[in-house]
Amino acid sequence: MQTILVVDDEREIAQIARDYLQHAGFAVITASDGSHALELARARQPDLVVLDLGLPGIDGLDVARTLRRESLVPIIMLTARVEESDRLLGLELGADDYVTKPFSPRELVARVRAVLRRADSAAAIGDVVRLADLTIDLPRMKVARHRSPVELTPTEFQLLATLARQPGRVFTRAQLLDAVRGIEVESFDRAIDTHIKNIRRKLEPDPRNPRYVLTVYGIGYKAAES
Repeated sequence: MQTILVVDDEREIAQIARDYLQHAGFAVITASDGSHALELARARQPDLVVLDLGLPGIDGLDVARTLRRESLVPIIMLTARVEESDRLLGLELGADDYVTKPFSPRELVARVRAVLRRADSAAAIGDVVRLADLTIDLPRMKVARHRSPVELTPTEFQLLATLARQPGRVFTRAQLLDAVRGIEVESFDRAIDTHIKNIRRKLEPDPRNPRYVLTVYGIGYKAAES
């Protein structure tokens, strides 16, 4: 049984999340502040953390920053903050997804399952990644669509491989820049848009209606889930 750590200082919200996650078959532990959350994460090593950003004491962003320094545990941000900058910062700190309040408990369960599936898939990835009808050969840096080779630049290949390793995960432009660090690429995040445009032009049957690399408006990009 997988264990979920729910961190929220609003008792009612924490209880709702706990009830629905337990009903879905997860073991659930809860914390109402950042210090207790870090203690539980270190002691119990949960499979995933649902983390409210608006915590008393240690802020949720600081908790996420500490968790990411210490482990690769998947993190779903739970927040009433609607500002794009908060979502971007949380994702750039290493959070895997976010849910804004008020939220549907069923949606939260679905997000938890999806993030855990992605984490399991990422851990099991070998030398070849498949995204719909694309085959991405990582060691050879080759891509084929319907077995027909597609020529990508090293930067384009690295971007596509980063997205395809975790279908459905949202990557900010800053995270994608980090993924191509060491490759000669313009060091500003809007350069990523140009590379994505080129990837779509080469891969997509209709670049205006992409099937493989999807835009998440205001945030960045993700690979389509099967």
